[in-house]
Amino acid sequence: MQIVIISTLVIGLIGLLIGVGLGIAGKKFEVPVDEKEVAVRALLPGNNCGGCGYAGCDALAKAIALGEAPAGGCPVGGENVAKAIAEVMGVDGGGTARQVAFVKCSGTCDKTELQYHYYGIHDCTKLAMVPGRGDKKCAYGCMGYGSCVKACPFDAIHIIGGVAKVDREKCKACGKCIAICPNHLIELVPYDAEHMVACSSKDKGKDTRQVCSTGCIGCGICVKQCEAGAVTVENNVAHIDQEKCTHCGKCAEKCPSKIIL
Repeated sequence: MQIVIISTLVIGLIGLLIGVGLGIAGKKFEVPVDEKEVAVRALLPGNNCGGCGYAGCDALAKAIALGEAPAGGCPVGGENVAKAIAEVMGVDGGGTARQVAFVKCSGTCDKTELQYHYYGIHDCTKLAMVPGRGDKKCAYGCMGYGSCVKACPFDAIHIIGGVAKVDREKCKACGKCIAICPNHLIELVPYDAEHMVACSSKDKGKDTRQVCSTGCIGCGICVKQCEAGAVTVENNVAHIDQEKCTHCGKCAEKCPSKIIL
């Protein structure tokens, strides 16, 4: 009985000493917590998509708390989250306008010519390495094999008629589809943008029309029609500066290819 009592006391004493030691170590090696960082992290959506340019929501929260990233740094959270974070940080929200992804191609299966039939892996990044960069004769257009669809964490992009189409309501502008597209066809535009050029072909007009019935021919009529100077033609393809666009619609109305959506 005496042995049992002594053993119990020894074990209890050892436990007490370990507890005290851990308590002292915890205080000594305690990592200071930034209350603003914790508050910002609580406001972020937690998708960890990387669209902000950081490794995830934790990294972005830390960057915002340190003043290294803006309050509106999260493209998924949008304006409401930006305003809430701005209040926590005591700064201006910056008026972050909602953006969505836009695919600069309208070469659907019924409008573009094929150069051969492809039966390989359904992945655009793999298809980019085969001769001609895919089965479509237009080497600049959407391959239609869904790398962007797989990359999107919000189910906001799908292949329709051989071309990727973005669901504007689901898109969170995380940028993953932009990063993975081997033909660099996707860009971010304002949610309320009304006119975009759905083509990326850099070939001359005649060559473009031989492979796609709806491609931009680089004629420059849209440039002449735009009084705001928002439309330019570079490398035989038109592009609209959304910051300058007044939504008058004259470019789309006069476009002979009807490529301005």
